[in-house]
Amino acid sequence: MTADMIMLVVILVAATYLYLTDWLATETTSALAIAALALTGILDTGEALSGFASTATLTVGAMFVISGGLLRTGALEIVTIGLARFSGGSPRRLLILLGGVIPLASAIMNNTPVVVMMAPVVLSLSQRFRIQPSKLLIPLSYFAVLGGTITLLGTSTNILVDDLYRGAGGPGFSFLTFTPLGLIFTVAGGIFIVLTSQKLLPDRSPAGALGEGRHQHTPFVAELIVDKASPLLGQNVGELFSEGAGVRFSRRRSERHHRRLTHLHKAIHSNGDSANQRIELLELLRDGSPHRTRRPRPPRFGLVRRFEADDAESLRIQEGDVLVFCGAPPVIARFIETYSGFGMGPGQAAPPPSSRSGGRAPATRIVEAVILPDSVAIGRQLEQLEFEDSHQVHVLGVQRRGGQRRVGPRQARLHSGDVLLLQGTANGLHAVSELFKLLLVEGVESAIVRRAKNRLALIIMGAVILLASLTAVPIVVLALGGAALMVATRCLRADEAMSSLDGATLLLLAGTIPMGIAMQKTGLAQLLVDQLILVSGQVSPVVMISLFYLFTSLLTQLISNNAVAVLLTPIALSMAATLQVNPQPLLMTIAFGASASFMTPMGYQTNAIVRGAGGYTFGDYLRIGIPLTLIMWALATVLIPFYWPL
Repeated sequence: MTADMIMLVVILVAATYLYLTDWLATETTSALAIAALALTGILDTGEALSGFASTATLTVGAMFVISGGLLRTGALEIVTIGLARFSGGSPRRLLILLGGVIPLASAIMNNTPVVVMMAPVVLSLSQRFRIQPSKLLIPLSYFAVLGGTITLLGTSTNILVDDLYRGAGGPGFSFLTFTPLGLIFTVAGGIFIVLTSQKLLPDRSPAGALGEGRHQHTPFVAELIVDKASPLLGQNVGELFSEGAGVRFSRRRSERHHRRLTHLHKAIHSNGDSANQRIELLELLRDGSPHRTRRPRPPRFGLVRRFEADDAESLRIQEGDVLVFCGAPPVIARFIETYSGFGMGPGQAAPPPSSRSGGRAPATRIVEAVILPDSVAIGRQLEQLEFEDSHQVHVLGVQRRGGQRRVGPRQARLHSGDVLLLQGTANGLHAVSELFKLLLVEGVESAIVRRAKNRLALIIMGAVILLASLTAVPIVVLALGGAALMVATRCLRADEAMSSLDGATLLLLAGTIPMGIAMQKTGLAQLLVDQLILVSGQVSPVVMISLFYLFTSLLTQLISNNAVAVLLTPIALSMAATLQVNPQPLLMTIAFGASASFMTPMGYQTNAIVRGAGGYTFGDYLRIGIPLTLIMWALATVLIPFYWPL
């Protein structure tokens, strides 16, 4: 071995150890590997940094943005409705439904965002149907892994192998090249999971209620003034909030007991019946003035009328009425977006200037803000703080001690520890937080979707898939175009697009791609091929494929699937050149073997995502992963030589 080969082996072993032990962050290990390849002179600077300009890295990054657009617009939220409706609380039926939906979604978008998006849904369903999350979350991950093998875009492994193949002068793979074997893998693996997961997986709750993450919100009290352009205007209260819509009026006539709603009206809510998607209508307030001018005024809370069940059936909503209700932030945001004439926040007497003038409104976000003990807001009412007039920050709701308050936000006097639900620009929110000493809690906005853009997001995704299937346009161009359209059409803001990028995955690609180049440049790949041929002797092609798949699959249990693909693809290409055989079956062996990570939580990102929420141990993955890996090995041994002869 030459000096360059020895140094490269040292770098490979060190990087593999760091990836395996997670002693350093993946991003740090990748950056160190790039620097080591350049500093040792194994690669020049351009070659060492080539991973950042790789079409594989760009394609995977663009797909993360597209997937983020689907997530933020709620384009796939109908899945939640169907799962809740058709499963009927049966774990087996729910698994069958997940086995049909998750692989399909993973085939058309990167499988990692699919798991990120569906994990809260599965947790909500498990809580609703009293099923332990540990029975459902590993199957969720495995369904996504299997579905990712169906198409070129399903997993970054397929994209990476295709990119390396094209870089070596090969024709590459089409969008549906993986589909025949991917479908067989998915069906066979899905049947095994449905039949055995309930017995093989533990009946365990996650420690510390890990399933109740940031997607669970305690309710806020909010209020909405009915504007002259609101679709609520003139509607009958009894019909709008009827028992058929999941709403029943209270018969109590005390001011402290108001009507209780169990679901938002169907026009507002169409995505499930969980507690996180319900509201209460506390009261309807109406100014005592008998006639209303064209522009509604804020109600004088000393002169209000409270409507109870007896007159609700004949009551019609008028301009200037105030609805006081409580619910989770996504419900409040959707209610205001749906029923406010100009997208106004609660308590606004008139639409914002940008809405009236037709100008473009600045980008806003929704955050929670905790009132600190030394805040000047303590003891004051919201209308006295003038958030809206001075900083264009709107108060969407108020929460006290983790629960709702049965009084309108503008009537309440604020206390230390109260939580405000605020909407405004980044500058306005930070100005308010400094002026009034509020602690901003970012992240609540991620649970609020832009429903108005969901069809557009689906059209963009569908166009990328259709063009990738029917045209010869490079997938990287289509993916980048789709990502740009997601931002240009405001399905995603620019900052949200950046935050949707998975830095660990992208840096892993950027760091491991140069390793593959170094293996070819130093001759290490050819040396390994010669040794493999010497050891394997005169084995049949089927046995060679079988052993190569098993080696790939076992290696991917320990290090990232993308790292395995980068390390083994140059070896496969050199082996095919040496034996003068078709390289495609060997590359397919790597693509499917590197994705068959079922026995450990660290080999595939989706496995790591569900580990904490499901309360899993290492042994839980082995118990169900070993037999599933053996099934996939047997199928690959028989079918890869059948579909792609050597």
